[in-house]
Amino acid sequence: MYAVQRLTPTIVEVIVRAPAAARKFEPGQFYRLQNFEVHAPIVEDPARALLGHPATTTRLAMEGIALTGAWVDKEKGLLSLIALEMGTSTRLLATLPVGEEVVVMGPTGAPTEIPERETVLLAGGGLGNAVLFSIAKALRDRGARVIYFAGYKKGEDLFKQDDIEVATDQVIWCTDSGVEISPRRPQDRHYRGNIVKAMLAYASGELPGAVAKLSSVSRIIAIGSDRMMNAVREARHGVLQPYLDPKHLAIASINSPMQCMMKEVCAQCLQKHVDPVTGKETFVFTCYNQDQDLDKVDFENLNSRLKQQTVQEKVSSAYLDYLFGLAPTLKRI
Repeated sequence: MYAVQRLTPTIVEVIVRAPAAARKFEPGQFYRLQNFEVHAPIVEDPARALLGHPATTTRLAMEGIALTGAWVDKEKGLLSLIALEMGTSTRLLATLPVGEEVVVMGPTGAPTEIPERETVLLAGGGLGNAVLFSIAKALRDRGARVIYFAGYKKGEDLFKQDDIEVATDQVIWCTDSGVEISPRRPQDRHYRGNIVKAMLAYASGELPGAVAKLSSVSRIIAIGSDRMMNAVREARHGVLQPYLDPKHLAIASINSPMQCMMKEVCAQCLQKHVDPVTGKETFVFTCYNQDQDLDKVDFENLNSRLKQQTVQEKVSSAYLDYLFGLAPTLKRI
């Protein structure tokens, strides 16, 4: 572990020294990370003895978690991974000490297709913006014009603004609430509302200063929550349809539940597709290819699967809060 830093109250960046993993990274790919159980902190829990449990300690070992590859330094062998704190394993990332050995597998997933000299619209929601850092940079390196709609629930959730600006031609900062994100470049804008409304305002001229018309966009890449990506899908066939080139491609990076992340092994990451023309149902392994045709993804199925461990995650998170209370010296950033 090279460094651990908090980007927002709920997002943590871990930087690991993994030369081989960094050297093989391509934009859009991700990694599997966890700590070694033998190095995991142990918390004494007297309540376990009262309940008759034979072990009175709990070892804070992580499950393998899928993490976005945000950037790499191939010369130094450094790899940046960004996580949203949701379950116990992602919350434990903030306790990893610098210098500790960790398990990093990957990169896995298919690299995002990077076209040359096209106008590309990127739509990022929350943690999805971390995935788009490397994609946006690769697009610019191949001569593409990049229009970026960066969405956040609150303006305070913004992270790595410099990285977004350096890899884009124009950014539309979108916030639902909180502080407004002040544009630092003359071409950038802020919009109070969700990404779809911001796109509509941009296309209709309500938001002045557009560097390109949406009709010139050949490709849309949406990465964020299942609700946000589904909203973009519906808008393309609704309010945004008059402004878009009917031949444009639309891609979503799917965040289905994962376990092995070894490409077509455990089938935990299966994602249901429905052909919009024929209605035929098929399934794909998301850990093999997370970039999927936006119009084919069954977002209702995805939403149901993302909720299937909700109760267990809440109970585990509450128990972790309890354990943190028993170990006040356990360092957390």
